[in-house]
Amino acid sequence: MTGQEILKQVDEVIHAGVYKDTWESLCGYPVPKWYRDAKFGLFIHWGVYSVPAYDNEWYPRHMYAKDYHVGKHHVENYGPVDQFGYKNFIPMFKGEKFDPGKWVELFEESGAKYIMPVAEHHDGFQMYDSDLSKWNAKKMGPCRDIIGEIKEAVKGKNIAFALSSHRAEHCWFFNFAGHSGLPSDVDDPEYEDFYGRQENPWPFETHDIYASPPSKEHCEDWLARCCEIVDRYQPLAFWFDWWIHSVGFEPYIKKFAAYYYNRSIEWGAGVAINYKYNSFARGAAVYDVERGLLSGIQPMFWQTDTSIARNSCTWTPANDFKDPLSLVNDLIDTVSKNGCMLLNIGPKADGTICDEEVHVLRSMGKWLKQNGEGIYGATFWDVYGEGPTDVPSGYFTDNTPAKYTSEDFRFTYKNGAIYAFSMKFPADGKVKIKTLKIESPRPNNFAIKNISLVGYDHKVKFKQDGEALHIEVEGKIETDYPVCLKITRT
Repeated sequence: MTGQEILKQVDEVIHAGVYKDTWESLCGYPVPKWYRDAKFGLFIHWGVYSVPAYDNEWYPRHMYAKDYHVGKHHVENYGPVDQFGYKNFIPMFKGEKFDPGKWVELFEESGAKYIMPVAEHHDGFQMYDSDLSKWNAKKMGPCRDIIGEIKEAVKGKNIAFALSSHRAEHCWFFNFAGHSGLPSDVDDPEYEDFYGRQENPWPFETHDIYASPPSKEHCEDWLARCCEIVDRYQPLAFWFDWWIHSVGFEPYIKKFAAYYYNRSIEWGAGVAINYKYNSFARGAAVYDVERGLLSGIQPMFWQTDTSIARNSCTWTPANDFKDPLSLVNDLIDTVSKNGCMLLNIGPKADGTICDEEVHVLRSMGKWLKQNGEGIYGATFWDVYGEGPTDVPSGYFTDNTPAKYTSEDFRFTYKNGAIYAFSMKFPADGKVKIKTLKIESPRPNNFAIKNISLVGYDHKVKFKQDGEALHIEVEGKIETDYPVCLKITRT
């Protein structure tokens, strides 16, 4: 189908469907149960930017900045950008060792319940088979429908398939060369169908929702591409990057949501849209916090998307990898506050996943296999936790791990049981939870029937008094990871 044919179909589906392109209609779409229960998913940044493997996934933009270290690196290693532009990396992106079956085996081992490969990043190269552009992985580079193969590998597994699109930013993503007067292939009319028309004048203005709105042509192309992905791959979640918050996109994101939600009814499956900042009306989609946590329990289900590497979402030799303990801590904190975690990995250009990322995924999977009862299908309790340690709140605050103490706890809840995670289990096995003390009068107290350690056979003794719930675990527990206590009532 052509872009115009897709747009016509979008209008027809919305006209005939339950959901209309209004906030009044869209705010009634429920967050699906599979998503609320999943809690842990994997983001996958893999594309042409994986070939230079330098700095991060914004290499395609920064390589055209002549006074920036990325631009200097590019000239030193590949030549001037009018002779070797970003498009020249595409034949080098072969993915010769890409094995989606092996990827999915590792994803299962990690305990992830949904995966989200990037369908199209800011660079405009589609990782799927598309009728709307020749610049895609099926026709160039690896000459494989990467997204289709990953979805096929997930079939029959207990893993939901989701996708992301970062296409919105494409209309200004390559504009550094033009601003600096640097000759480049971006300005070559022969490649306009790849680089596009660079519309927005300066990078900082992209943060102003009213400045430099995207053109109608760009927005319609964005909508057609996103809806092509929906129909071709039927993802159960669809993630958008930040620039859809520009007011110029608002009519189009409403159309996308109505189309996607109506299609989900036809499929008989619940779906979700992820958004940043205030681009969607609250209740119309699921709020996403990039590389950060939140300070308390949120009234609406939310998601943090973070990365194994502190400095990049794609693989580079200089990646600074987080340790699995800090990521497990962040996962627990997120679930205790009514959220879920989407953790990014970045495969190498050849399609292999590096040893550091494999270690993190397997370590998290090992912990989840033992403690997942308190994570999967759980929700928040009356309070998210207690203790002296606070986590930074907001976007891009995730690079300094919280230093939890034996006084720190996080709580989740499921089927009448409270799951209390001791974030740093005390060496003497004596746990004190002040939140569960006996108070007088006692309107919020309840009688505790049993306490057990999830994944352990150790005997547990407990008593409540006016200071705390005192728990004593017999035998030694030697672990740096949080320990989960299951508390049930009569």
